[in-house]
Amino acid sequence: MFYYVFIKLKKAEYMFHLTGEYSHQMDTKNRIRIPNKLKGDERGLYFSKGTHNCLFVYYEESFKELLTKLEENIKMSDEERQKALRVFTKSFSWVEGDAQGRMILPQKLKEYAKIDRDIIICGAGSRIEIWAKEVHDEYFKDADENFDVLFKSLGI
Repeated sequence: MFYYVFIKLKKAEYMFHLTGEYSHQMDTKNRIRIPNKLKGDERGLYFSKGTHNCLFVYYEESFKELLTKLEENIKMSDEERQKALRVFTKSFSWVEGDAQGRMILPQKLKEYAKIDRDIIICGAGSRIEIWAKEVHDEYFKDADENFDVLFKSLGI
């Protein structure tokens, strides 16, 4: 039993080290590639709506951990949080990669994220975020100027 938990922790530990920022383009068939430095060995990934019009992308292990955590922390009788859970979880799509590692971005998520062609793909700890370049640039326009303030808010 201890051995299983150790293996699971090692895999989850890997999943929580997704970092970096990468510029890419979506092709005319709505296909994207996840950068090699963010790639795992799974056949596909879970894509969902994210905050501020980005997309969240999860590997299977992180996806399962996220859903377990949400279900453990939201009471069935909490109508507001149940609605939020439903809205979030219904936005998920399993996207399988092709032989060349390309993934077709679901149309509803492409529209939500306002993605036309140029995208920014970021590692964000346990998930990947995909942003339309214009939305990304607007959201992070003052991040460098405010780095110290933002860093302090992390509490580390």
